[in-house]
Amino acid sequence: MSQEEIIRSWTESNRKFMKSDFADMEVESDQQKKLPQPPLAKPAVREETLLLTKDFTGVLKEVNYLTLLEQRKSSRVFKEGSLTLDELSFLLWSTQGVTGIRGKGYAAIRPVPSAGARHPFETYLAIFHVEGLEKGIYHYLPLEHSLEWISTPFDLEELVSISLCDQEWAAKGAATFFYTAVPYRSEWRYSVRSHRVMLLDAGHVMQNLYLSSHAIGCGACAIAAFNQEVADRLLQVDGQEEFVVYAAPVGRI
Repeated sequence: MSQEEIIRSWTESNRKFMKSDFADMEVESDQQKKLPQPPLAKPAVREETLLLTKDFTGVLKEVNYLTLLEQRKSSRVFKEGSLTLDELSFLLWSTQGVTGIRGKGYAAIRPVPSAGARHPFETYLAIFHVEGLEKGIYHYLPLEHSLEWISTPFDLEELVSISLCDQEWAAKGAATFFYTAVPYRSEWRYSVRSHRVMLLDAGHVMQNLYLSSHAIGCGACAIAAFNQEVADRLLQVDGQEEFVVYAAPVGRI
């Protein structure tokens, strides 16, 4: 098979993946089989966590929604300056925070929509310049609205840049957000039909990060070009049951 034929085959396969088959395919999901539901979020792996505030008084610099939409753009150049811990708390809450629990722990309601309220993502941060936090890799715990420290690589900026296909600017903001997928959260309900909608959900999260960043006088830039193996290893996830699907640096503009 020629390279052109291979590319054509991949293109056709990828186009098919983009189309909905919810009306065509009858597949019994693990939910329908009454198998145990996966946790709504990953538990902490550290004993000590940092509880974040939900008092965002004074954090927002722009509250006019029309202005936010007009000013929203991808920012790849950042000024020197740190985020406050309250500003970081706002970004985390507005993208993956929990505003309510439905049923007996069946679903978490968050500021972003998700197919079946499955919310299959975890949020990790490469912290460079945030007041009150040491440089390092952190994991957000949405149910508790807290942070846990994961690691402090000596060459953090270089590792983040390498993980994002050597895009050096992506490690020059205040923090770089990494979103991982825990696919079984959605697979449990939608089986083989879950993967397309998970990627749609990732777009919902990123748009909130853009708008929320601009609301606090910062900018963000979505990144889908990353080295999967390096990024997964940086966050200490297994690459099978959890893996990186999206990233974005945030910084002053």
